[in-house]
Amino acid sequence: MLTETMASMDQSLLDLSEKEIREKLSLWDRRGDPMAPLTEKQNDSILEIRTAAETLPIPSELPIEDLCSLTSRSLRTTFTTTVPASTEDVLLKGFQALDIENERIETAQQFFSWFSKLQVQMDQDEGAKYRKTRDSLNCYQEQCDSILNDVNEALQHLDSLQKQYLFVSTKTGTLHEACEQLLKEQSELVDLAESIQQKLSYFNELENINTKLNLPTLSVNSEEFIPVLSKLDDCIEYVSSHPNFKDYPVYLTKFKQCLSRAMHLMKTHTVNTMHNLTSQLTKRDPLGTANADNAFTLYYVKFRAAAPKVRTLIEQVEQRSEKIPEYHQLLDEIHQCYLDQREVLLSPSITSTITDLTSQNNKDHCALVRSGCAFMVHVCQDEHQLYNEFFSKPTPKLDELLEKLCLSLYDVLRPLIIHVIHLETLSELCGILKNEMLEDHVHNNAGQLGAFEAVVKQMLEDVQERLVYRTHIYIQSDIIGYNPAPGDLAYPEKLEMMEKIAQSLKEEQLRLTSSESSFSDVQLEDPEAKRVISSAGAVEGSRLQTSISPADLHGMWYPTVRRTLVCLSKLYRCIDRAVFQGLSQEALSACIQSLLKASDVILKNKTQIDGQLFLIKHLLIMREQIAPFHTDFAIKEISLDLKKTRDAAFKILNPKAVPKFFRLNSHNAILEFLLEGTPEIREHYIDSKKDVDRHLKCSCEQFIQQQTAIFVGSLEEFLTKVSALKTMVAQGGPTYNLSQQPWAQPAKIHDLVMDTYRVIKSKLPGTLQSMSLYLANRDTEFILFKPVRNNIQQLFQRLHALLQEEYSGEDLQIIACPSMEQINLLLSVNK
Repeated sequence: MLTETMASMDQSLLDLSEKEIREKLSLWDRRGDPMAPLTEKQNDSILEIRTAAETLPIPSELPIEDLCSLTSRSLRTTFTTTVPASTEDVLLKGFQALDIENERIETAQQFFSWFSKLQVQMDQDEGAKYRKTRDSLNCYQEQCDSILNDVNEALQHLDSLQKQYLFVSTKTGTLHEACEQLLKEQSELVDLAESIQQKLSYFNELENINTKLNLPTLSVNSEEFIPVLSKLDDCIEYVSSHPNFKDYPVYLTKFKQCLSRAMHLMKTHTVNTMHNLTSQLTKRDPLGTANADNAFTLYYVKFRAAAPKVRTLIEQVEQRSEKIPEYHQLLDEIHQCYLDQREVLLSPSITSTITDLTSQNNKDHCALVRSGCAFMVHVCQDEHQLYNEFFSKPTPKLDELLEKLCLSLYDVLRPLIIHVIHLETLSELCGILKNEMLEDHVHNNAGQLGAFEAVVKQMLEDVQERLVYRTHIYIQSDIIGYNPAPGDLAYPEKLEMMEKIAQSLKEEQLRLTSSESSFSDVQLEDPEAKRVISSAGAVEGSRLQTSISPADLHGMWYPTVRRTLVCLSKLYRCIDRAVFQGLSQEALSACIQSLLKASDVILKNKTQIDGQLFLIKHLLIMREQIAPFHTDFAIKEISLDLKKTRDAAFKILNPKAVPKFFRLNSHNAILEFLLEGTPEIREHYIDSKKDVDRHLKCSCEQFIQQQTAIFVGSLEEFLTKVSALKTMVAQGGPTYNLSQQPWAQPAKIHDLVMDTYRVIKSKLPGTLQSMSLYLANRDTEFILFKPVRNNIQQLFQRLHALLQEEYSGEDLQIIACPSMEQINLLLSVNK
């Protein structure tokens, strides 16, 4: 259709004349309604081309007169720029170009005929290229139509193939889906079959397992037995986890029967092995009294040799005991059987050994406890090691057995312990049990000695209880009830005698040392030996210089002090701190009371200073000796105060209170009794250490007051009278002249001062010597005597001030009171 349209258009174009063509072309650019309007830019381009065409140079070949008769379209070829020789040559070449060189145009008709012919030829020549292009386009059109037809046919074939492909593809997809569904169903069926087969395999194993377990030749030590156990466990676990299966109770019961059969075989084998070992050992030693040399062989080596025979089976039971209750019960029975056999073997031997130890150490309780505990420690350790040869998991029954065996030692030792009366023995027993057994053995091996620890703690509690009881009796009988012998109260004779002995020994030692040094100066020439001797002499000299005073010797202490401190030192590490605090308070209080009694006796039999220094010295010893005890010596006592109850009872029993019984307000007598008569609970602390300090302070104050009274008592009385007289005057009494008083005359004061000076000078050395004898410590002596010296100095200062105030210079000469320098010199010389 398109081809025919294009052909008709070409034919119509050929039929048009040149004039019509020009008219039609003019319509393209008419001003009113152009058919093909040009843009402003295109119009500008045409004007530029036109301007350029108008300025083209005229060909030089043409004569000037012929320029108007030639056009650019009439020339096929361009002329060269060569200037011709003449106009004729130019014309000749033009005619040659127009192929009319042989024709002659003579008339106008010939010219118009030639021109028309030329115009037609030019039109033909100009339209030839268009026709050629049209022919080419027609050819292309025909080819395109042919190709289009081929393409249409191909498309038709492709549509047919597409339809056929879709049909085949649909059929193939359907077939593929059907095949996949079949394969899926096949896989499901195979999986279902395998699942059924796998589930049935557990049930099918029942007959196989039952057959193997009932074989008379089956041995629990064979290689087939353990796999049978594993398979049986798997079957029971699977069946138990699927209670919805058909015949579930039947198969579970049958599997349980097989399990019972297998466990019976294992139990029989293990129990028989242990019974055979026990019977073999009891036949060798029917009385269970094997000596120490073969006891280890009989009771441990045999069992250790037999352990590998049953170890494998026991491990299998232990592995399954946490998951399957039957195996746990079987393991308990095996444990019980093993422990029963060990008890049968060990009980007679342990009883016999303890009996032998008791007979060997009948009089030495400490050695008996130490050897008996050491024996039980070895038994517990050996039993744990032997148990680990058979079993890998612990059991509390082993500790129960060992505790039962250890109780046999406890049953023997306890009657002996409760009859011990000596504190030293009881404290040593506490040290053995607490330090050697619990802290050393048990602490280093707590896992194996747990049962032994429980028995030792029970034994330690019995010893501590006995120790506390005996300590109470000891305090009552030997401290509170102590009746001192005459030698115990022979103060200061004991100290003086010991000082003389010490002085004689010191002099003899110095004499021997000097003789040995002189002998070494004569005999020894070796300088090394001289250096050794000299160093030894220096050490000995320093030892003599720092020798202990007789008063500080342990044997010179008052017996109750020595007993109290020894008792506390033994109790400190043996009993609990709370119990120790109570006992220490009781012991120290009793000791202080005994010292007070002894001090009173010495004060009556000897002098007052002896009694006071005796008490001060021993209180200092007690304070010094209890300081290392890192504990609180205070105890809390609770008492019930019934004072308010008593007052309320008296108040309610008063006849005036009878009408108040029936009052319905807050003044009801019964209600007041209930509210006001409630007893009060009072707590107060007793600190024995503070009691020691308090008694020491009180004793020192009494000593200071007494010594001050001895030295300057009369002078103090005189100053007190003067102070009283001044007080009376200050309160409005009559005035006085002190020098006119009979008791305050200068001569009287002179006698008083001289007597006081003589007393100080005569008695002060004895006092200081007694202090040195009792206290034996210069620092302590200085501290104790310093208040006495200060009191004396203060009294003399007051006296000097009074004399300067009340007496004249002549009276002062009569009185002749010693100056403060003299008093200080007197006190310092004798210090």
